[in-house]
Amino acid sequence: MLNKLHAAAREVTQIVVGKDQQVRLALTCLLAGGHLLIEDLPGVGKTTLAHALALSLGLRFNRVQFTSDLLPADVAGISVYEREKNGFVFHPGPIFTQVLLADEINRATPKTQSGLLEAMEEHQVTADGVTRALPEPFFVIATQNPANQVGTFPLPESQLDRFLMCLSLGYPDAQAERALLMGEDRRSMLKNIVPAMRPGELADAQQSLRKLHTSSALVDYVQALALASRQNGMFAEGLSPRAAIALLQAGRAWAALEGRDHVIPEDIQAVLVPVCAHRLRPLKSAHGMALASRDLVLQLQKSVPV
Repeated sequence: MLNKLHAAAREVTQIVVGKDQQVRLALTCLLAGGHLLIEDLPGVGKTTLAHALALSLGLRFNRVQFTSDLLPADVAGISVYEREKNGFVFHPGPIFTQVLLADEINRATPKTQSGLLEAMEEHQVTADGVTRALPEPFFVIATQNPANQVGTFPLPESQLDRFLMCLSLGYPDAQAERALLMGEDRRSMLKNIVPAMRPGELADAQQSLRKLHTSSALVDYVQALALASRQNGMFAEGLSPRAAIALLQAGRAWAALEGRDHVIPEDIQAVLVPVCAHRLRPLKSAHGMALASRDLVLQLQKSVPV
């Protein structure tokens, strides 16, 4: 199983060049059963990464371009009256898939954004008073543009907390950018991806995370990180219990990708920033300045002894 996970990562890194660490973290997020948020400037490969991940894991994939006029029913589905059946018939929306790419999610209105909450948390959709289960596994991979760009609606904290990880790709280095300029179009290369896993195998890999040994001392370390985030005065609010659970689950997935049957503090530290940075809002200093959450999370890590 480990070989297949690594093969999936190699398939993705052939498309998204120069971003091996981000690909590894994204695969960790899906292995842990969480949803992924990718935040960055337009044109750096967010959508391509999401599509390549779904294809490499053999998952059904739908993409929805979020816009200001998108309605919740456009995503979840709608009931239409059919004369032949003398009643309303539900037509499933694009959310009924295994991987939903919510492209530029922060360009939709808060009403449409909140329509994803039930699906992300409960893996089900309620429409016209009827609850319908979503396929398993079910992941939301959302991309968003920086909040200072025109036409964006910031995601509320309650929805940000539903994403297990938040990643940023950034600009490629000179070597990777030259490979992009000289090579084949990345979108056209997606059709060449060979699925390294089947959905059932991914589910088995997720179940195997429960068998990883997690010592009480490691749980103490996770608790200490959560407690420090609430008491050190750097953040407006500390990490919630759900965030601590997410941190531990992501640490298990990272350990599994490393080929270990137990979790060590370095696994927690490897996923600390992508799991916690989007959940923590910095308090402004006495000079009215605020450090980026990423830098503060790294300070948090240094302040808590292993």
